[in-house]
Order: sequence, then structure tokens, then C-alpha cells
Amino acid sequence: MTFQDSQQQKLLQAQIDIGRKLTSGFEREEILPLILQLSRDIFGFENAIIRLLDAQTRELLTIASFGYPEDAETVRIKLGEGVMGHVALTGQPLLVKDVEREPSYIGGIRGARSELAVPLISKGRVIGVFNVESCQPQAFSVDDIAPLLTLAGLAAVAIETANLYDKLQTASDKNRELDQLNRQILRSSSLGIYTLDAQLRITSWNLKMESYSGLSREQVLGAELLSLFPHLRNEGFDLALRQVLDGGGPGKLKFAHRNLRGELRFQKRRLAPLKDGERTTGVLVMVEDITEFRRLLDQTIQTEKLAEVGRLTAGIAHEINNPLAVISYAVQLLEREEQSPAEERDLIGRIQGEVERLKTLTGGLLSFSRNSETRRQPTDLQQVLKEVLLLARYELTHKNIELMEKFAPLPRIMGDRNKLKQVFLNLIINAVQAMGDAGQLKITTHCNAAGEACIEICDNGPGIAPEIRERIFEPFFTTKPEGEGTGLGLYLSRSIMAEHDALMRVDSTLGAGTTFTLLFPAVGLPAE
Repeated sequence: MTFQDSQQQKLLQAQIDIGRKLTSGFEREEILPLILQLSRDIFGFENAIIRLLDAQTRELLTIASFGYPEDAETVRIKLGEGVMGHVALTGQPLLVKDVEREPSYIGGIRGARSELAVPLISKGRVIGVFNVESCQPQAFSVDDIAPLLTLAGLAAVAIETANLYDKLQTASDKNRELDQLNRQILRSSSLGIYTLDAQLRITSWNLKMESYSGLSREQVLGAELLSLFPHLRNEGFDLALRQVLDGGGPGKLKFAHRNLRGELRFQKRRLAPLKDGERTTGVLVMVEDITEFRRLLDQTIQTEKLAEVGRLTAGIAHEINNPLAVISYAVQLLEREEQSPAEERDLIGRIQGEVERLKTLTGGLLSFSRNSETRRQPTDLQQVLKEVLLLARYELTHKNIELMEKFAPLPRIMGDRNKLKQVFLNLIINAVQAMGDAGQLKITTHCNAAGEACIEICDNGPGIAPEIRERIFEPFFTTKPEGEGTGLGLYLSRSIMAEHDALMRVDSTLGAGTTFTLLFPAVGLPAE
């Protein structure tokens, strides 16, 4: 078979078409059959087969063919075995003009008489074989070798390109999966995590940092950290970052600062260098917000202090009660003196009244300092309220607060006196603190139309803003200056009310004051 000009033209066009296919994106399963089809159109081959060399088994395996029976395609040819195995071993083309005289021939097409095999070579190594056969003896000539090598070269390029593409795709998939995993870790982390480049520009910002700072990822990416948060300079954070960038190794900081929402937060920060080989290219910052932990710790310390004060109060109250008992007994003896002047008897009566008042006060202190389980029993709400007012009397007088009482009879309820005292005292002290150094506190009791026992504690302080009115019952929420409140008082008060199947409502007007209304359900107990 000799090549005419038209065949040369077809081969040149085939090279152009295959080159375009290689540069425009392809699948190996598409381009190899195309090469086989072109070989058929150009040379008039009735069959062709491409086998690749398996690097592990050292066998030739079919990857594309036409005109071959299925049993011939599935044959695994060992390196050096038959015509194709010999070509794969030597890397040289082999022309067999009559296969009947070739003892090593391995059956391909039925009735084959001649065969031509050329190697697929990539980067100087044999990766497979391109083979054609014919039922005519001497069907191929040496003139067919060069053009067939050209097609084989295109096939080798296509195979290697496809292999490279598969590797890149696999690597890309792995990188994508790794990136998704990293993003998922960053999203799910309980720590705030962000990264900075060498110019301290923000390059990543996770969801927890959005929560801590009040700024979204889109708002901060690419911005300079110290421009967004200039207060960090005052806290020495810029110096710590520079030390890490200059090769100082990891760092650790703990400080208090106010975020962009004006909230005081306590945070621990760990710094680690981002490395590209030996070069430091940025900083990884991990932020742990310990504000709630700090508040819980402070609350625990405060609780321990209160418990100790309670124990001391109980001891002092007992110590006061002993001399009060002596004084009371002496007063009773003096009252028996019938010859005492009227002035002395009046003085003795006043002494006895003050003794009784002190006994009531120490009794209230002892009751309030006890730490016991909830014990509900028939309770006179007005009596409990009066005992609390006695305890708060000094605070009211000291702050120049005018107390107005308007008590109507209330039905008794099933309640825990100590816990109810805690509710009343908390609301009264909160009102006093809200009013400052002067004000008016009005306490009213009555029964409403539903028969519920109703207590109203009303102040004329500055009032509560509508946007925080419901938040005041959240644990650890407080509007008081740092160190003056734990944010647990109203939360615990509402919890105690819930234990008594009772309700607590708040009504407030800015600049006019606040009213807390306590509603206790009627339980059918007779009034005392």
C-alpha cells in the first residue's frame, strides 16, 4: 500500500483535528476511537487495535479497537509474547508479511495473513502498541510504518494527556474535599478563627468570629485588622502579631476589650505562624471567648461570699438574740413594778417595742440566710412582704427613697417564705438602684377580678428601654456597670415565681418608671 497525495493530505488534516481535540478538552474514551476511525479512513484498514502496557502485570490490555472479535480483544498478551509483545519489549515497529510463517503469532482477526504493529511511545518509554492486520498476505509495506507511527504518536499523546487530566482531576477532587472539610471545621468550631497575611490584612474569618465581632466575612476580608479594630493597638496585640511574623514563634494573650457593639468581652487568643516552607507568610489567630466562664466564676465567688455572709449573719443574729432575751426579761420585771412613775412606764414600753422590732429583724435575717429545699406551706404574702421591707428599711432611708404602702387583704397561698423573700427583696433593691439617690417606691396589694393575689412594686426611675424589656429575664444579662451585677436576679426571681405557678409581668415607660406585677393563683386557703 503506497500513500498518495490525497492520503498525505488526510493524515495532515487528521493531525490538525486531533490536536484541536486535545486542546479543547476530551475524554480518552472519545479520542482513541476517533484515531482508529481516522486510520480506517486514511489507510483503508478493516481493523485496528490499541493495547496499553499494564505497569504492574507487564501485560498488554485492549483499550480501543474495531474489526476484532471479542475473544481476541480480551486476550492478555505478555511482554515479549507474539508480534505485539515483541514490539512492546523492543520499542521498534514490526512488519509481518505472512503470519502463517510467524510461529509466535497470536490470533487476532479471523483468517489473518499479514500484520503491522508500531509502539506507542511517551517521554521515551513504551506505553502500548498500535496494531493492524489483514486477510491478504503482504498487505502492508515499509511505507505504511511512518504514517502509522504518526497516528500512534497522536494516540500516545492523547493517552498521556488523559492520564494527566485524570490525575489532576483526582487531585482537584481531593483538594476540593479537603477545602470543604476545612470550611466545615471552621464553620463548626467553637473557637473564633481567622488568618492574616504579612501586611496584617484579613484573609479568612469564620462564623464564630462573625458572632464575636458583629462583622460578616464579606465586610472584613481584605481589610487591615488594626484599621477595623484600632483598640487592639492599645492592648499590645499588634506587637504580638509582629513578633510572630518576625519569627518569634507562637504567642498567647488574654485581655478584656469592647467589641464594635460596645460589649465588654474577655478573650484568650493564640497566635501561630503560617509557613510557606521556611518563610512566614501570615498569622493564624484562634480566639476563645471566656466572658460567660468569667461571669460564672465571678458568680460562684459571689455565691460563696453570700453563703459565708449568711453564716456570719446567722451567728450574729443568735448573738444579738441572747442579750435581747435578757433585756426583754428585765423589761417584763420592770413592768410589774406598780409604783413606777408614768414616764418610766412609757420608757419601758418603748424599750419593749424596740426589743420586739429587733427580734423581728434578727428573725428575718435568720430565715433569709437559711439554705434549704423548696418547702411550700400556707403563707401570708403581706407578712412576708413586711419582713422584707424591714430588711430593706436602711437601704430606703440611706438612698432617700419615699416608701408608699397600700395594702389590701390577700388570700393565703401555698409558698416558700424564703424564696418569696428573695423575689421581693430583689425587686425592691433593683428599684432602689434604678432610682439612684432619690425617688418614690410604691407597693400595692389587692385581689384582682380573677381572685388572684396581686402585688405591684412600682418605682419612678428612668424606666426600661423596649428593646431590652424581655432580655432582662435572661441569665447573665445586666444593664448595671461591670462588677455591680451578675444578671441572675430577675432570672432567678422569674424561676421562683414559676415554681409557685405564679406570673411576673413588667410594664415600663422611659423617663416615667417601672412596675413589676406579681400574680399568685388563688388556692382556696382562708385568710388569717
